[in-house]
Amino acid sequence: MIARPAARQLQIGERPVFVLGIYNRSNVPQEFRISNVQVTQVVNGEAAPLKVITYEELVQEEHTRQMFVAVATGLAAGANAYSASRAGYYNASSTVYTPHGMYNVQTTGYSPAAAAIAQQNAASQNAEMISATIEHGQANLVNLERAVIKDDTLMPGEWYGGQLHIAPLVSGNSAEKTYTIVVQVGSDRHELNVVQGGKQ
Repeated sequence: MIARPAARQLQIGERPVFVLGIYNRSNVPQEFRISNVQVTQVVNGEAAPLKVITYEELVQEEHTRQMFVAVATGLAAGANAYSASRAGYYNASSTVYTPHGMYNVQTTGYSPAAAAIAQQNAASQNAEMISATIEHGQANLVNLERAVIKDDTLMPGEWYGGQLHIAPLVSGNSAEKTYTIVVQVGSDRHELNVVQGGKQ
C-alpha cells in the first residue's frame, strides 16, 4: 500500500486529503472498507484521532452546498429580472429658459422597446447563470465519484486507490504535520506514517 498527501501544502483548518493506493498481492479477493481505516495526527507528541469522511458524506455536503448556491442563484436571477422589468421607465430633469424665466422640468415615461430588450437580456443572463450553476454542481459530483476512495473488493493482482478525506484537527503550531494511517485490507494490516509540510 502507498499513501501521499494530495497537496504539497495544507492551509490551517483545511481538510487533509491523502491519495491511497492498495495492491492485492494475495491469491484471493480482499475486502477494503472505509470503516477499517483509522487516521491519527501527532500533535505535541500525542496521537489525536481524525474522522475519515466517507464518499457518501462528501456527496451529502455537495448536495447541501448546491442547495445554498441554488437559493443564491434564484435570488440573483429574481433581482436581475426585477431590474429588467423597470428598465423601460425613465425619469429626467431639465432646465428650460423662456422669456418669462427659468423653469425646472421633470420628464417621465416608459419605453416598451427598452423594456423588451432589457428583459430579453436578463432572461438570457439568468438562463446562463442557472445553467452554469447546474453544470458546476454536476461536475463536482462526477469528480467525487471518480476521485474519492470507496468500499471495494480487490481481485488478486488488482490495484485500487483514490482520495482519502479527513476531518482537520485544529491545533498545533508546527508547519509540519505527521499523520499515521492504518488500513485493514482483508486480514492484512498496513500502517503508514506521512509527514506533510515543514522546512524544505
